Amino acid sequence: MIEINIFEKTGKFAVSKDIARDIRLNELLPALEKDEIVLNFQGVDSATQSFIHALLSDVIRNKGINILDKLTFKDCNKTVQKIITIVIEYMQNV
Repeated sequence: MIEINIFEKTGKFAVSKDIARDIRLNELLPALEKDEIVLNFQGVDSATQSFIHALLSDVIRNKGINILDKLTFKDCNKTVQKIITIVIEYMQNV
């Protein structure tokens, strides 16, 4: 299992779509080819919907919704959980 620490890349507020894209392209997608992934949000107080969308939407669109079986979201507070849920629900309806 490979763990990606979001706080190390974003700080307390995950807002940059560019950082999310970099995480997706350089860490998340390559790691998904090999193993299950833990996205660790410990220390992240909030994330924008655009950050989570940039992080996950292409992965779900290209790999299918079942790719979520290989992803674990760790230490998400209620705010971050809600935003992740919104993005995942949106991607299921697209």
